[in-house]
Amino acid sequence: MPKRCWPMAARTGGGVTNTNTQENSALLRLPLHDLHVELGGKMVGFAGYDMPVQYPMGVMGEHLHTRAKAGLFDVSHMGQILAYPTGNMEELALDLERLMPIDVAGLAPMRQRYGMLTHDAGGILDDLMIAHRGDHFLIVVNAACKAADFAHLTGHLRRAKLTMCSDRALLALQGPTAEAALAQIIPETAAMRFMDVAIFADIWVSRSGYSGEDGFEISIPEAQALPFALRLLAMQGVAPIGLGARDSLRLEAGMPLYGHDIDHTTSPVEAGLAWAIQKIRRTGGARAGGFAGAARILDELSNGTSRLRVGLRPDGRAPMREGVALLDGNRPIGRITSGGFSPTLNAPISMGYLPPCYAEIGTQIAGDLRGKPTLLRVCALPFHPTNYKR
Repeated sequence: MPKRCWPMAARTGGGVTNTNTQENSALLRLPLHDLHVELGGKMVGFAGYDMPVQYPMGVMGEHLHTRAKAGLFDVSHMGQILAYPTGNMEELALDLERLMPIDVAGLAPMRQRYGMLTHDAGGILDDLMIAHRGDHFLIVVNAACKAADFAHLTGHLRRAKLTMCSDRALLALQGPTAEAALAQIIPETAAMRFMDVAIFADIWVSRSGYSGEDGFEISIPEAQALPFALRLLAMQGVAPIGLGARDSLRLEAGMPLYGHDIDHTTSPVEAGLAWAIQKIRRTGGARAGGFAGAARILDELSNGTSRLRVGLRPDGRAPMREGVALLDGNRPIGRITSGGFSPTLNAPISMGYLPPCYAEIGTQIAGDLRGKPTLLRVCALPFHPTNYKR
């Protein structure tokens, strides 16, 4: 199996630590880099980019602001891949279905869905969003994986012309007032539903995001990104938000982070992502199997798996973060893959993997918190209800 990108996170900040060994001068800069500095952003290296982890409002304030109003995130480090068929869209969709366990052929025009690239052993190479845009697909992938993903797609899609967009910014406007804000610039976006996509001249919009809130992801030419962002930030209730709050928001929403909660060893079933595998691709479906790792994944869908991703609520106020061992008595039974303090719940929350016999909601276990066993209980995901416009 080729070495890929699993040691690094990409979809969010994964906390506030710098995961790069490069000096800041060697990091790539976002199109809005100067604006982030001007706004007081604390810049850190992440997935090869110099990115704002927080602004003067602080992670807690930015998190709560996004839950109450609207936050603007710069996620231009993500990979935006255009896939045009050399034949027809139906052929390309079926070719894509060989690489991922989701229903691509049934995706309606101007709609998108969550998916994942899997390998032959059933693990996840990356998770992604794929949009059907009439005569082509747009695939948005994680930053640290985008070069490997592009090579993987190029190597397997013989009936496609692939392009990695290198001249576009990607902004995420998230929160309950995001619709009202974006509609001041593009009124038609107010009519979009969750997972709709639309093209407005050279601005591409999807109604989606990584916060659990209603919102949009907006792909825009780099030359237009600064005036567009400034126009949004000038609106009452819109504030710049960094990677730290992006991570705490997605954690509250129970969303996995690649390189932490999911990686090349994790199957979609173990990760609690079976909901993303439509019936038509499962055993008995019209296009069952045929994707990389199908033998393992279909077996786990039918017969279960040896571990499951679960939500966890630690006792007390101390967060239990990635790497904490989960215990039954003194016996290790799993580990935490993401954890932190929830500003919305005003309490620590975590996610991790446990054997199914421990995964029932309400089960009490312990976590090895700096050598001291501390109680946790298994809870439902998400920790905070999502707020999408259906």
